[in-house]
Amino acid sequence: MNGILGTALAAQSPLLVDGAMATELEKRGVDMANALWSAMALIRDPQAVHDVHRSYFEAGANIAITNTYQANIPGFERIGLTDDEARRLITVAVDEAVAARDDYRSSVPAPAMENTSDDRRSRPLLVAGSVGPYGAFLADGSEYTGGYSLTDAEYRDFHRERMRVLADAGVDLFAFETMPNMAEVQALVGLLNDEFSDMEAWMSFSLRDAGHLCDGTALDEATAALDRVPGISAIGVNCVPLELVGDAIGCIRSATSKPIIVYPNNGDIYHPGTKTWTPNPSGLSLAQLAPRWIDAGASIHRGCCRTTPADIRNLAAVCHGPSVRTQTSGRETLS
Repeated sequence: MNGILGTALAAQSPLLVDGAMATELEKRGVDMANALWSAMALIRDPQAVHDVHRSYFEAGANIAITNTYQANIPGFERIGLTDDEARRLITVAVDEAVAARDDYRSSVPAPAMENTSDDRRSRPLLVAGSVGPYGAFLADGSEYTGGYSLTDAEYRDFHRERMRVLADAGVDLFAFETMPNMAEVQALVGLLNDEFSDMEAWMSFSLRDAGHLCDGTALDEATAALDRVPGISAIGVNCVPLELVGDAIGCIRSATSKPIIVYPNNGDIYHPGTKTWTPNPSGLSLAQLAPRWIDAGASIHRGCCRTTPADIRNLAAVCHGPSVRTQTSGRETLS
């Protein structure tokens, strides 16, 4: 496979993406009780965004996802910002992710001995520009239902300018994530083909069950449609319960040979109506389940809601073995 993701997978597989942004921002005191959610940190505390990205690189992540899932231009305008201010904040999100990557890379010391490999210096490090669904802008939980309907042109108009700012600011690829609605997926593919043909993206669906998108579209049919799109470099699922992932991988693999990306929640159960969580009833973790998912065909892994740098560190130890070395607070440790 060619492209940025294909090259990265040739260098290291499986690839690991970062974990939850909002969970870590909350720990840093950022108030997200508003329609912008984690994107509010771009206004109130961009340094916290930088620090979260850095913590995930230190934990072993290969890819940082920009803090733009909910950072769209209409959303910023809705709270009274200008178009220019909205574009600047999306650029800030990319700048903080890129700076965190560069800071991490420069902090890694040279190996103590010549010809000694150190995966911290050689492993691929990318920045993916998060493009959340229209449902995230609605801020009513509809990214988990797909219960909205726009025309193809309206979807394109909603996503176009954020994608343009992300591309101009220097992301390596797009992350189309938590997509519950096939019409919106098709509009994003159209935009990618028609206006961003020099970019690639992964497409990650939100699911009703292991075989269907939230809007009822069959997962294998949605995957087969994307299999024919050159710019879609990986297909997967995110923001789903842990127990759906294995069967979803099988469904996706039946319809494509492209890399599969999976990033479920940590097992806690989200209640969209109240925006609250109850603890993981199974006690299972990403690290415990990842070997099964790798055997099933997933080659890009991440944690979504409620996951932490510790989860990614544990995932790295499982995926890459005890030789994976990370840095925490300036101290070198074995994962």
